[in-house]
Amino acid sequence: MSDIPQGLPMERDAGPFDPPREITRLRSVRPVSPMVFPDGHEGWLVTGYEAVRQMMADTRFSSRLDLDVVHVPYETPGMPVATEPSPQLPGMFIAMDPPDHGRLRKRLTGAFTVKRMKQLEERIAEVVEQQLDHLSRLTPPVDLVAEFALPVPSLVICELLGVPYEDRESFQANSAQFMVRDQTLEEKMGAYIALNTYLSELVTRKRSSPTEDILSDLARHEDLTIEELTGAAFLLLIAGHETTANMLSLGTFALLEHPAELASLRADPSLMPGAVEELLRYLSVADIFFRYATEDLSLGGETIPAGSTVVVSLLAANRDPERFPEPDTLDFRRNARGLLSFGHGVHQCLGQQLARIEMRAGFEGLLRRFPTLRLAVAADEVKLRTDMNIYGVHELPVSW
Repeated sequence: MSDIPQGLPMERDAGPFDPPREITRLRSVRPVSPMVFPDGHEGWLVTGYEAVRQMMADTRFSSRLDLDVVHVPYETPGMPVATEPSPQLPGMFIAMDPPDHGRLRKRLTGAFTVKRMKQLEERIAEVVEQQLDHLSRLTPPVDLVAEFALPVPSLVICELLGVPYEDRESFQANSAQFMVRDQTLEEKMGAYIALNTYLSELVTRKRSSPTEDILSDLARHEDLTIEELTGAAFLLLIAGHETTANMLSLGTFALLEHPAELASLRADPSLMPGAVEELLRYLSVADIFFRYATEDLSLGGETIPAGSTVVVSLLAANRDPERFPEPDTLDFRRNARGLLSFGHGVHQCLGQQLARIEMRAGFEGLLRRFPTLRLAVAADEVKLRTDMNIYGVHELPVSW
């Protein structure tokens, strides 16, 4: 029983870019491992690459527990962990199973095609350059999160969805509060309700007076209710700026802490696409997801009983040496194909091509415009987002 973790190991005790040591140890000895949740009920933790990939492709592992993560994460004080899926909230397609998931997903796939994202490249490059111009006018040290990493994806997703950018202060504050890991249910629901109310009013206006944006496109489908449109907008807005903002800021931190790889990227800009893939693999900012076994299932040589809560670590899977040799080394010449940072299966991230374009443009622009970019504080003084459901840094003070 000593090998069975009591709760999910979360402490970043191996360094700011690495999985918790206990997660790495568990993957090496038992990639599908039983674990005990804080409320005493037993579940499973999946850390091996092949097992994670198999599980995320198997819809018998229901995604509906991810709704409970959205609303009541297992760390919420005084709250037991849900052991069965809760009723589906309208529009929350991340926590839906087929066929309900497919009905909403197909409405969105046309908006996020590779072709459409490529057409956006020029506009994204403009947004990046404008923000770099702004950055260059500031007197260092400056916080790269507030002045670059957060504004770029926020502006892009606002334009895409049709969310007024002038409302960013409110929705960013509610989004950030919503993503806090250790908080009361009242605090989390307060942020959720505030953001939901704002988006409900917005999509209602889109339905009556559509414009040229994704939310208007969705609102034209009369079979989608206002509640479904609101739920979809909620997910798209949060995913569209939280994950990319943290990849830009944490990725820059990683670059500055790996000077040899940074030098190789400066010397050969053609490495940028591969560097983005490697940073996605290496950092895996969206790490923990929950599933629910709808029947007795076999996974990684273990039998997962029906009704089990299953926790998956994408970061652990992306660092599996059986899939990626020397996985804890940041190597821009690595072929990181097959990374799981955007998930796998029917829930694979819709906006992954958009995120890649933003990261390529963002990192390229930063390196070109600020050749002497450096940390303005010691690395161990950088405030890590260990308290949030999307990992990254709260602030990244830089100079040049």
